[in-house]
Amino acid sequence: MNELEQLAGRVIVCGFSGVEAPPDIRSWLADESVAGVILFKRNIDDVQQAAELITSCTRTEDPSLPVLICVDQEGGRVARFGDPIIKLPAMRKLAEAADLELTTTAGAVLARQLRALGFNLDFAPVLDVDTNPRNPVIGDRAFGSTPQVVIDHSLAFANGLHIGGVLSCGKHFPGHGDTDVDSHLALPILRHDRARLEEVELYPFRAAVGRLPALMTAHVIFDALDSVPATISRRVIAELLRDDLGYDGAVFTDDLEMNAVSTLYPIEESGLLAIEAGCDILLICSDVEGAGRLREALAGEAGRHQAFRRRLEEARSRADALRRRVTTLSPPIPLENALSHPEARALEERLQRLA
Repeated sequence: MNELEQLAGRVIVCGFSGVEAPPDIRSWLADESVAGVILFKRNIDDVQQAAELITSCTRTEDPSLPVLICVDQEGGRVARFGDPIIKLPAMRKLAEAADLELTTTAGAVLARQLRALGFNLDFAPVLDVDTNPRNPVIGDRAFGSTPQVVIDHSLAFANGLHIGGVLSCGKHFPGHGDTDVDSHLALPILRHDRARLEEVELYPFRAAVGRLPALMTAHVIFDALDSVPATISRRVIAELLRDDLGYDGAVFTDDLEMNAVSTLYPIEESGLLAIEAGCDILLICSDVEGAGRLREALAGEAGRHQAFRRRLEEARSRADALRRRVTTLSPPIPLENALSHPEARALEERLQRLA
């Protein structure tokens, strides 16, 4: 593998099918040419098998630059693990308790258990404001229908994740809460003017600047900002998020296989456009071959155009900086200890009363 291919791979997080990492993933991990992996229910038989799979994905890592081992474990209907990992309610239900200490504890207990398995990044919390009852994809995943409730509880939950030893990633910038289309299936369009976006959708993301180490984009067109999906919009990522909001953490794309973008562009093109727009880490949740094609496309573009190579190097630098943050978090404790931790037992009792 040449230098440019390795550079390109270091901005990709990839998922796969099955309960073992496929040969390409193992090869990229051995070459240190992938930023990380993401696991889903399809990859998991039980916690012991999950821990062994994660170990197989981290065995060759440089200790100072851990591989990102990612999961979507929000609570409620978005949870890749069942028992014995703690079952959190939907985030709206958690926030309705109006107890920020409870929200922080929920994040910390969950993170401690995920960390014991080997995860180091959770794609949570949701920063979207739930203002549309017809929204098919956000709904009770959001902490609430007002920006301040979302800010208070999302930051509390993120703080809990960090206490428990897992990095947080807020989503979905610049806001997926008022859409009436699921971006997994089609491309949503939000027609609010800029003043409304500032008042509602963008408000939690402004509060997250300097607090959350990573954010994830939305595959949504915001008419007031651009005519293309936010993930591939320089106006949204480079100008609004970086220049206006001043965010300097790592920016993930949402899954590039989702219909909102994949029906418009092949992965090789959407990934390139996302890097040009200012994203740092490209998420491909199942298509390993597509991830390989994307790496080749990025490397080729970097070889042809110095400006793109500089942007790719900047993205790699942010991806690497995020990975180094893992080493600053609490180290894992044995899984049995995490599952039986007094805080976990107390939280389960409180959640039962809440239910």
